[in-house]
Amino acid sequence: MTSQVSSQAEQADGSVVGEQRKPGGTKDVRRLDRVIIRFAGDSGDGMQLTGDRFTSETASFGNDLSTLPNFPAEIRAPAGTLPGVSSFQLHFADHDILTPGDAPNVLVAMNPAALKANIGDLPRGAEIIVNTDEFTKRALQKVGYDASPLEDGSLDGYGLHPVPLTTLTVEALKEFDLSRKEAERSKNMFALGLLSWMYHRPTEGTERFLKSKFAKKPEIMAANIAAFRAGWNFGETTEDFAVSYEVAPAAKAFPVGTYRNISGNLALSYGLISASHQAELPLFLGSYPITPASDILHELSKHKNFGVRTFQAEDEIAGIGAALGAAFGGSLAVTTTSGPGIALKSETIGLAVSLELPLLVVDIQRGGPSTGLPTKTEQADLLQAMYGRNGEAPVPVIAPRTPADCFDAALEAARIALTYRTPVMLLSDGYLANGSEPWRIPEVDELPDLRVRFASGPNHTLADGTEVFWPYKRDPHTLARPWAVPGTPGLEHRIGGIEKQDGTGNISYDPANHDFMVRTRQAKIDGIEVPDIEVDDPHGARTLVLGWGSTYGPITAAVRRLRASGDAIAQAHLRHLNPFPRNLGAVLARYDKVVVPEMNLGQLATLIRAKYLVDAHSYNQVNGMPFKAEQLATALKEAIDD
Repeated sequence: MTSQVSSQAEQADGSVVGEQRKPGGTKDVRRLDRVIIRFAGDSGDGMQLTGDRFTSETASFGNDLSTLPNFPAEIRAPAGTLPGVSSFQLHFADHDILTPGDAPNVLVAMNPAALKANIGDLPRGAEIIVNTDEFTKRALQKVGYDASPLEDGSLDGYGLHPVPLTTLTVEALKEFDLSRKEAERSKNMFALGLLSWMYHRPTEGTERFLKSKFAKKPEIMAANIAAFRAGWNFGETTEDFAVSYEVAPAAKAFPVGTYRNISGNLALSYGLISASHQAELPLFLGSYPITPASDILHELSKHKNFGVRTFQAEDEIAGIGAALGAAFGGSLAVTTTSGPGIALKSETIGLAVSLELPLLVVDIQRGGPSTGLPTKTEQADLLQAMYGRNGEAPVPVIAPRTPADCFDAALEAARIALTYRTPVMLLSDGYLANGSEPWRIPEVDELPDLRVRFASGPNHTLADGTEVFWPYKRDPHTLARPWAVPGTPGLEHRIGGIEKQDGTGNISYDPANHDFMVRTRQAKIDGIEVPDIEVDDPHGARTLVLGWGSTYGPITAAVRRLRASGDAIAQAHLRHLNPFPRNLGAVLARYDKVVVPEMNLGQLATLIRAKYLVDAHSYNQVNGMPFKAEQLATALKEAIDD
């Protein structure tokens, strides 16, 4: 048995490293508590697949993790250009983490454009692995380099690892019957193998994935596996990588249970299926493909065995129209889109308000206005969700906080829609939709009972004793009207967008009736039972930071940093945005200062100021990217000290 000598060092980012130096020339192994890796290259270089596979193996290893895929807006931007750079950032640790990380410790740059687009995010001392084969004179000039950064000294402050990834991949695959172009496509697998060696990631899952993905193309399957293994072996044998790293599983970060890695859109899809099962209703999705919501349509279309029916409509209006028709027919109805699609669906959402039928409207927010930034993230649809319809058309609004929380948010949206007979807006965003984290798979008996009772017979007696069905006779507690499935004998009733008479549902132009119906629909939304907002305030702070949606991770990480440095700050996070929790006003009144970070120009802060007359301070960002924890910590520190 060989002996080992261990030493400890403190990283610049605060992470603790344990180093094991093994005698006999064996490479050193250093222990880290966390690592942030970013893969970057052309949109055709397979960076998203590479990052996804590294993430899957990291999840199976037991680390906590958070990811940030970053796509170019163009479907196929010109190769080697800055607009065409695609990246995937992964933060994994041996403890509980909340964000994809502020600054990468390692950058894998497949070409000069990837290096130039990402170098500004790297701290000094970070490691850079570059594919030297792509650093040609033409490729350098295309992105504005006068000289190669690999040779001009501009990267002297980093740990530079020049690796001819393309050449090594082609050489590793020379025994296969592939053209050079076909062989070059596997360079991302070579890079994945190298990084898997560097960070002691499992390899079996990736090889199983490749065997499954290319089962019908055995030559391509074998080539990708060979490239992956060659990358691993290169790390093991080359002198350029003298150290590998270990990040232990996050054994104490998770409650006991069975976990899997999950993205926000996948979690939301599973939440919708679970809601359908718990409600004992068929699930119907009427949708038109739009980034970044399309993955929900793709996923739900795979689950016909669970009674899911998906309809890819010709446009956004047809998608929600079909969904509302399915709601009338007794299904758990859903439509999915992003901000531009919500604008097109607004008239039918208003119709759903008038009909008082359960409908889930899922908005995966992205940068706007108009087409805006299709592949980037933003939180700028809140006021549209609240007020983006003609007339007084109140709609409940809820927002998940993490990718895994999208599952629970879908169940909660279904609960509200089914209980109160109303359309519900669910506001996710591109950061949550494409990002991923570990998710504890719940037991079925942990899920809420969402079963509903359809109207089955008359519910009102006229003065002459005749029993009739009144479609707008309401439950006294929820103010929900009865849900009558078409074709039920004796329950024939009118539907449509023209105002209804209270109780009977007959068309009514009576001013007093309209006033009553408008106020009743608002009272129904105001009366929805939602949990009180919880406040995290262990030190009796004077400043409260209030967030909603995907800002939860960066805000919480920033709050942890401030408290670690001795500052007192309170934190609260909203899931229910309409209606607000009943205790929110009292919570806000307890603090001298309320800071609201948002990825918009202050939409929640506007609502808070208007409703509670609180001088909420906005901290805003609309650059298409999520907040960084250090950025928020600095802003919150200034608010505390002001």
